Amino acid sequence: MRIAITSHRDPEPLDLAAFQTLAEFVLEREDVPEGAELSIAVVGVEEMALLNERYRGLSGPTDVLSFACDDPCPVQSGEPIMLGDVVIAPEVAEKQAAEHGATVEEELNLLLVHGVLHLLGYEHDDDDAAEVMQARESSLLSAWSELA
Repeated sequence: MRIAITSHRDPEPLDLAAFQTLAEFVLEREDVPEGAELSIAVVGVEEMALLNERYRGLSGPTDVLSFACDDPCPVQSGEPIMLGDVVIAPEVAEKQAAEHGATVEEELNLLLVHGVLHLLGYEHDDDDAAEVMQARESSLLSAWSELA
């Protein structure tokens, strides 16, 4: 698997290698083919607000956005499968962590898992789908914390 992580913040105080390791863990647990590619971007509040407005029509920043590759993702034989992009705004996560009584690391991990699961087809459009997605997030994060 190839996971590309970029930061649009300078300097970047986060451990981006930890993001990569968690993303690899999720993709392995979800049985994603070895040839898959994933892009993760860490952005500031202003950039996230622009993306949220442009792609969701909502004003203000959100915590995480996922942009899945069109289904089916067109690839040449032997080419990697591009899953899509996950965009995370750590400053939003910091505020949410305080509100939820979680650490910033826990909140960021949840957002990354949430974003990756969206790329793999999980949704929360209705109560049943949300329950399935939240259960999978909890299961993955519990398994991840046992490794740490």
